[in-house]
Amino acid sequence: MARRHRGLPVNGVLLLDKPKGMSSNHALQRVRRLLEAQKAGHTGTLDPMATGLLPICLGEATKFSAHLLEADKVYRTRVELGVITDSGDAEGAVIERREVPELTAEQVERALSRFRGEIEQVPPMYSALKYQGKKLYELAREGRHVERAARRINVYDARLLSLDDRAFELEVSCSKGTYIRTLAEDIGLVLGCGAHISALRRLKTGPFGADTMWTLDALEQLDDQAAREAQLMPVDVLVEHLPCQVVDEQAYQRLSHGQSAQLETSACTPNTLMRLYHASVFIGLGVVKGDNEVAPKRLLSSVAV
Repeated sequence: MARRHRGLPVNGVLLLDKPKGMSSNHALQRVRRLLEAQKAGHTGTLDPMATGLLPICLGEATKFSAHLLEADKVYRTRVELGVITDSGDAEGAVIERREVPELTAEQVERALSRFRGEIEQVPPMYSALKYQGKKLYELAREGRHVERAARRINVYDARLLSLDDRAFELEVSCSKGTYIRTLAEDIGLVLGCGAHISALRRLKTGPFGADTMWTLDALEQLDDQAAREAQLMPVDVLVEHLPCQVVDEQAYQRLSHGQSAQLETSACTPNTLMRLYHASVFIGLGVVKGDNEVAPKRLLSSVAV
């Protein structure tokens, strides 16, 4: 007997303003229940301490969520000086305290300049990366420490927003895989006093910004299901960076049956991934095979037969 899916076939993307103290998965489940959706997923976790932009993919949008995992991010963070914690943030145990020198903005800027551009960063133990099948934060909670290989990341900009006696605020624009906690710790070491973060807010993920986010409270206050669904962005916003191709009825029929189709025009080179539309409706992704031929890559369930 086929498994019966609970909930409604809700499709789209919601930009959630994740609250502090809530895990990304808990926030995801709250949104899924509010919209009574059959299926939901997010596009990269935020620590429970962190707030801000968490794109939630519902229904068919989950098929394309991986495209946002590769996206660049923008964060705002507060870096506390003189205290080093085991997790790199205010929720960790204090492992060392140091004297904080009198710092000028120029001194902090010189330290920041060492971390702009392409750099290597060692992921923290308190992270969801896995070692021999187990998440690093699980090992850290057991008191275990394992060596982690450095990874190449790109810090496009680290802008100093404010500075006081024992802390400063930064806005960081960076590539995927960047740990702001580790960045703050490394800056603290260069300044000679150590550091951890006490606040972290994600402002941007790929093309999505903070100006269109919804809080859980605001979603709950909407009148009904229709009002909540009206706040969703369409599925294809996740792949708007890909080239677009309109297909005719004959090509649509072939693609919907899992077959390659000839295109009248295509400026794309072989192996190019592209958005496909039929009658002004997004039907999924295809990959160019050459000679103006495209094969289905990932289609909406309503298309594939």
